Amino acid sequence: MKTLAVIPARLGASRLPRKPLRLLAGLPLVVRVWQRVQALNVASHCVIATDSDEVAKAVRPHGAEVVLTSPAHSSGTDRVAEVAARPEFLSFDAILNVQGDEPFVSAGALRGAVSQVTSGQFPLGTVAVRADDAVLDEPSVVKVVAADDGRAMYFSRAAIPFLRDAAEAPLRSTRVWQHIGVYAYARPALAQWVSLPPHPLERIERLEQLRPLAAGLAMGVALIEEQPGIGVDTDEDLRRANADWNAFEERTR
Repeated sequence: MKTLAVIPARLGASRLPRKPLRLLAGLPLVVRVWQRVQALNVASHCVIATDSDEVAKAVRPHGAEVVLTSPAHSSGTDRVAEVAARPEFLSFDAILNVQGDEPFVSAGALRGAVSQVTSGQFPLGTVAVRADDAVLDEPSVVKVVAADDGRAMYFSRAAIPFLRDAAEAPLRSTRVWQHIGVYAYARPALAQWVSLPPHPLERIERLEQLRPLAAGLAMGVALIEEQPGIGVDTDEDLRRANADWNAFEERTR
């Protein structure tokens, strides 16, 4: 199956204004993400999707392919779906959504998400890592509970699974999974996802992946062993990313 990677990028982030164009080791952040996805060779092709001419002009000199999309999209998935539906990309069977603020994304994360779809087991795929119990009390960290076959049962910012009896604490510690926001879609499932109206659970938790789950679409969760890299959501995240970049490039060279 041919895989198309799409990196959605918009300038309207509230916590880190103009995020795609903020510099990481001298280049726009979204360019660093595109370079990372290209280097990992998980997808057959990779494009940046944006509604901003400014972003497009900033990334093209670095060799990135850009698709200008509608400014009306409310989520990255909507933007990815518009790109996937274009005639020049209809030959791709699987679509990979890599967030434009994940310059440290790993090959394991991308392969894990894609494998859920290309194996034919699930129409949607994503990734999680085992996490320390401490993340349970952090609403900014999304947790996922999965069935025995790997199908996502629920995503939440709350502490899931909840510990009812203290005696089961060691058991609960083996089931704390932190969601990594990489998604893969079979083409029909992506089209169905974006055709659905926002679900009340999605609105309550502010987690768009609850929309397809509530509609009965199965999402496979690949559990990978590595820890997630730095996602860039704030000025402090960007400072840490810049401080870690040279060492990261040495490790992955």
